[in-house]
Amino acid sequence: MNASLKKLVAGAALAFGALGAFAAEPIKIGSVLSVTGPAAFLGDPELKTLQLYVADINKKGGVLGRQLQLVHYDDGSDAGKANGFTKRLIDDDKVDILVGGTTTGATMSAVPLVERAGIPFISLAGAVVIIEPVKKWVFKTPHTDRMAAEKVFEDMKKRGISKVALFSETSGFGASGKKETEAVAAKYGITLVANETYGPKDTDMSPQLTKIRNTAGVQAVFVFGLGQGPAIVTKNYKQLGINLPLYQSHGVASDEFLTLAGPAAEGVRLPSPAQLIPEQLPANDPQKAVVTAYAEAYKAAYKTDVSTFGGYAYDGLMLAVDAIKRAGGTDKAKVRDALEATKGFVGTSGTYNMSATDHMGLDLSAFRMLEVKNGNWSIVQ
Repeated sequence: MNASLKKLVAGAALAFGALGAFAAEPIKIGSVLSVTGPAAFLGDPELKTLQLYVADINKKGGVLGRQLQLVHYDDGSDAGKANGFTKRLIDDDKVDILVGGTTTGATMSAVPLVERAGIPFISLAGAVVIIEPVKKWVFKTPHTDRMAAEKVFEDMKKRGISKVALFSETSGFGASGKKETEAVAAKYGITLVANETYGPKDTDMSPQLTKIRNTAGVQAVFVFGLGQGPAIVTKNYKQLGINLPLYQSHGVASDEFLTLAGPAAEGVRLPSPAQLIPEQLPANDPQKAVVTAYAEAYKAAYKTDVSTFGGYAYDGLMLAVDAIKRAGGTDKAKVRDALEATKGFVGTSGTYNMSATDHMGLDLSAFRMLEVKNGNWSIVQ
C-alpha cells in the first residue's frame, strides 16, 4: 500500500470513528424536581422512578442504540430555583428533552424558557394552566385540577350533596384548583357556601375549619392542595369532630398521605390514577399490566410503596422514549411532533391520546374514585 493510499485509509478510519462516536452520544433527559422541601413526597418518588427506568432502559441497550443520560437538579420546592435550573439544563447541559417539574409553580416558571428554546417539555404537575391554552413545546402527564373537581362533584352528586365548602392551598396547584373548582361547580349543581385558603407551610388549619364548621348548610368539604398541608387539614378535621364527608384532590394520591394523616384519613375520598390500586383492577383492564409491573419494580428497587407521583414520572419518561423512537432520533421538532401525535399509549395514569389541541391526552375515565377504608385505598363502586 503506497503512502497516499495509507493516508486515505487512515483518514477514512478517523472519519468513521468520529461518526461512530457521534452516533453513540447519549440522549440527555433533563429534569428539575422537588426532591426536598414541602413537595418532597412528590419529587422524591419521581426522581427514584426516573433513575430506576433510565438504568433499566440502558441495560437493555438504550434507545435507538444510544444510552440515556439523566441530568437532574433539586429545586427544593422553590419555583424560582426551578427557573434557574431549567436555564442550566438548556444552555449548559444541552439536554434533548425535559421531563419534570414536580409542581405547577416550577413548571410555569420553566415554560417561557422551553418555549423560547424550542425544546420538548413533559411536566409532572397538575394544573390545567400548564396545557391550556396549548403551548407548542409543553405537555403533561397528570390529570388536571379541573378533572379532579369534576370527578369529585360527580361523586357528590350521587350522594345528594349540593352545598360544599372549598378549602384550598395558596400554592400554584391549589390556586389553580380553586379557580377550576369554582368554574365547574354550577355545571354539577354544586354551590360553594364557604371558600377558605391555607398556606403551604401552615401547621394548623383549625381556625379556617372552625369557620367552615360554623357555616350554615355545609354538606361536605373539598380540600385542594398537595404535600403535607392536606394531611394536616385531615387531622385538624378529626380533632374538631367534624362529621361531614371529606374529599381531597389527586394532589395527595399517595400512600404517604395515609402515613401522614393516620387514622384521621378514614372515610376520605379522592380521585386517583389506577396506580394506587393495581390489585383491585379487573384482569381485562388495559392498565393492569402496566401499573402492576411498575409497582413491583419500584418496590423491589426501593423497598417502599409506589405513589401516583412516581407514576407521572414513569409516564413522562416512557412517552419521551416512545416519541424519540417514532421520531427516529432527538431532533427536537420531530420529537415534539411525535409527542403531539401520541395515540393509545397506556401509562400508569391512563391511556394517552394527544393532539394539536390536547397536550395531556387523558379523559375523566382515567380517574378512579377511591375511599380510605381500614387504613387502605378502596375503589368506590
